[in-house]
Amino acid sequence: MQTLSSVYSISHPALKNLQDRINSKTATVGIFGLGYVGLPLALRFSEVGIRVLGFDIDKNKVSTLSSGGSYIERIPPETIASAIKNGFSATTEFSRTSEVDAIIICVPTPLNKYREPDLSYIINTIEAALPYIHEGQLISLESTTWPGTTDEIIAPRLKSKDLVPGQNCALVFSPEREDPGNLDFGTKNIPKVIGGTTEVCLKLGMSIYEYAIQTMVPVSSTRAAEMTKLLENIHRSVNIGLVNEMKIVADKMGINIHEVINAAATKPFGFVPYRPGPGLGGHCIPIDPYYLTWKAREFGVNTRFIELAGEINHQMPHWVVEKIADALNENGKSIKNSKFLILGLAYKKNIDDTRESPAVEIMDLLQNKGAKIDYSDPHVPEFPIKRDYYFDLKSVPLDGASISEYDCIVLATDHDAFDYDLLQKNAKLIVDTRGRLKAASNTISA
Repeated sequence: MQTLSSVYSISHPALKNLQDRINSKTATVGIFGLGYVGLPLALRFSEVGIRVLGFDIDKNKVSTLSSGGSYIERIPPETIASAIKNGFSATTEFSRTSEVDAIIICVPTPLNKYREPDLSYIINTIEAALPYIHEGQLISLESTTWPGTTDEIIAPRLKSKDLVPGQNCALVFSPEREDPGNLDFGTKNIPKVIGGTTEVCLKLGMSIYEYAIQTMVPVSSTRAAEMTKLLENIHRSVNIGLVNEMKIVADKMGINIHEVINAAATKPFGFVPYRPGPGLGGHCIPIDPYYLTWKAREFGVNTRFIELAGEINHQMPHWVVEKIADALNENGKSIKNSKFLILGLAYKKNIDDTRESPAVEIMDLLQNKGAKIDYSDPHVPEFPIKRDYYFDLKSVPLDGASISEYDCIVLATDHDAFDYDLLQKNAKLIVDTRGRLKAASNTISA
């Protein structure tokens, strides 16, 4: 790796010391937020020999990690144990912020009930750490947010302590690009965008990340980096909204949308296949577009195209429930008092991440109409704690007898672990929201 001192000259003693510690690989990285983004990043830094101190307000997470355990399915305990041997540790004590050279913030950025940005996790994190932040530290924000957050939320708080990015500290924005369940791309080999408050900030940020990430993609500013992340996710949201709308139109016309997509995908140019589903899930795509629409209003811009896609995607769980009601009606039943099994609680297949999962919203909509609800998900053994939903449920094991007990089975997430032949053989009615099942008299597409 090319050292920072060979590409850029730094004069301030505190930043010069930071530069030397990075170049000599003696810097300590602090990861704030040990969830689906922060923990893999912490483990990657540890893997390449960088000492890592992880911070989280969840005492259970810290306790699990400290004992060598893991709470993320794809991260085995052996990986945690290896990281501990390399010096990794976790804490709830923000006073230990003073011990680290790089402060990397990987906390959630949800929406409030008005679908407006909720930056409380970022603000609470930086304010809890602020008394212990000092000269010569690098601060990197990875949480997806609106363009200007780094400059308008983080920088002023640093300046309140006479910490000026580019002079006696460094400040960058480098958005996370995690894709849970992707076996080809992970923290190590997903190119990483980064923007700095100044050129010095950018170079310092790149120099620490380059130890863990194979390819860095520098941009001109933190705002450009923030906008890059939003564009990535809005691109997906808009295209998924389009294909979800196409699914509804095709359904009305009696056309199998999945057959159409597969045929269109044979075109070797000008078409990228997106797959419809019961709605958007994960922490990025259902949320991030609204961060830009909210900020755009400050500039007098109405983001109609983005909001229309969000509206379509947001309505998909309701459309699925309508399809369920129609299918039950054909069997002489109603949603009320019918017994439902939701297949797949995670927001996409073969992972344990349930954030913003449309499956959960479908469960809630059905229960509000008087349905009796169970779920089965081999990756989610117990219904997780959520801000907006609560079900006192555990995953139901599947066999022919148990499957036949339900009035309707809703395939919300098409995990590979499900035995689809067993399901279709024994189910009274299956509503398939993913296009996974073959045509059958007891199966309808939604």
